[in-house]
Amino acid sequence: MKFNLKYFLIAVAIFVVEVLIATKLKDIFFVRAYLGDVFVVMLMYYFIKAFFDLDATKLIIGIFVFSCLIEFLQYFHFGELLGFKDNRIVMIVLGNSFSWIDILCYFAGCVILYLIEFRNLSKV
Repeated sequence: MKFNLKYFLIAVAIFVVEVLIATKLKDIFFVRAYLGDVFVVMLMYYFIKAFFDLDATKLIIGIFVFSCLIEFLQYFHFGELLGFKDNRIVMIVLGNSFSWIDILCYFAGCVILYLIEFRNLSKV
């Protein structure tokens, strides 16, 4: 475990963007419906990288698999099954409806992350 301030600050910035999307930009459908899902995989990536020095490719693949798993669990309304139906914040975090487009957005976010990391690695 090794703290990386740069990755942590990037994660904080993305978190702020996510909060803005959820609160101030919620009426702009494209931003709320798609960009939030692209950014959420980036948020997870940079937050994890802030504390753990993991292989970038493996982490990106792991985040994509995790995101897809959560999305598929939404098909079965697992948030409600776990008793969180009345907890608005938990339901926002977990989600409550399955969408193939969300998976495509997670994939796009992971591709962007991979391209960022590949660009950085090619300079070394």
